[in-house]
Amino acid sequence: MNTKSRELFQKALKLMPGGVNSPVRAFRAVGGDPVFMAGGKGSSIVDVDGRSYIDYVLSWGPLILGHSHPEVVEALAKALERGTSFGACTEGEVELAERICGAYPSIERVRLVNSGTEATLSALRVARAATGRERILKFEGCYHGHGDSLLVKAGSGVATLGLPDSPGVPRALAELTVTVPFNDPAALEEAFRVHANQLAAVIVEPVIGNAGCIPPQAGFLEKLRGLTAGQGTVLILDEVMTGFRVAYGGAQELFKIQPDLTTLGKVIGGGLPVGAYGGKASLMDWVAPAGPVYQAGTLSGNPLAVTAGLKTLEILRRPGTYERLEGVSNQLAGGLATAAAKAGVPLTVNRVGSMFTCFFTNESVADYASAKKADTSRFARFFRSLLGRGVYFPPSQFEAAFVSTAHHESDVATTVEAAAKAFEEIW
Repeated sequence: MNTKSRELFQKALKLMPGGVNSPVRAFRAVGGDPVFMAGGKGSSIVDVDGRSYIDYVLSWGPLILGHSHPEVVEALAKALERGTSFGACTEGEVELAERICGAYPSIERVRLVNSGTEATLSALRVARAATGRERILKFEGCYHGHGDSLLVKAGSGVATLGLPDSPGVPRALAELTVTVPFNDPAALEEAFRVHANQLAAVIVEPVIGNAGCIPPQAGFLEKLRGLTAGQGTVLILDEVMTGFRVAYGGAQELFKIQPDLTTLGKVIGGGLPVGAYGGKASLMDWVAPAGPVYQAGTLSGNPLAVTAGLKTLEILRRPGTYERLEGVSNQLAGGLATAAAKAGVPLTVNRVGSMFTCFFTNESVADYASAKKADTSRFARFFRSLLGRGVYFPPSQFEAAFVSTAHHESDVATTVEAAAKAFEEIW
């Protein structure tokens, strides 16, 4: 059947690499042509052919309030009247920095940037400058953006495409990146023994979101904090995805971990492009113009993203917001697991707060290796079945799904019913 989405994709294939501006959008992992979206409201998104879906992608996490939240839209409309960008300091930047520092006790100074990738690259540069070391450690399946040093055993679209390392990454840079399995304290200890006093930084998603949602096991983050502190290694928590989502103070509030540096993005921009990195004053004062580590950005802290972020964080602070998110998310995850069990479908549902993943396996998923054991072909059929029933999940087994404050019990009931029918089809 010819659709406007298909027509647009055929046109896009001639104009963009793979027809998309970000790989996972191409639906390569689930088959079929990608859906082109036209608009969204609350928990729903509408495609260019007029079909409506309950949305659990939410722009890959930023839309914690759902689509087109009226207060955010109103604030943006007023900001547009004042101007879109100045390339100069604004009051809003100071206010957003104050909000971030107030929510994260580990952040004494913060620098706003334009993306999560920019935030992680900048944080690593600071860590290397401050320690005088070059080697970094990351965890298998953790994706920290598309910087050269970080595209080694990454998750997300890299896992989907079957490319554990990207061509174009210099071997010399890759050799400076040590990788170990997530949730494996013995492997972590061995890495610190082999590379004793050589690691500038360890960067970690405290809850993996780019190999699917994988929470840390009890004691793992504490072990990591102890090892890094003992060797003068900078601990960077990549909270681009978890920041202000799993709790107002992010994963470090939830798991009571104090990193040296933190990277943020997604929620702090309320759906507009944004990123941030921050931490101890002694580290952040290395950043220009306070110090010699250069980093700059024409649109950093732009007034539109700052406005959307400020209003989003203001709404998130209202009493009961996270409790309600937790309740709806728990109801959804439980409903999906129950429906799968009734259908005899092996399914493991991992969830932390309002992010979750359905892994098609009967084994627990605690790291990248166990995530890769999931049945991706069954997930693809599940995705297509849900899409046909008006439910939009991430088009990859290796991506987290999200719940917003706009999702209600009726959305959960509809989703679980659609999933139950999908399970019958694929098993």
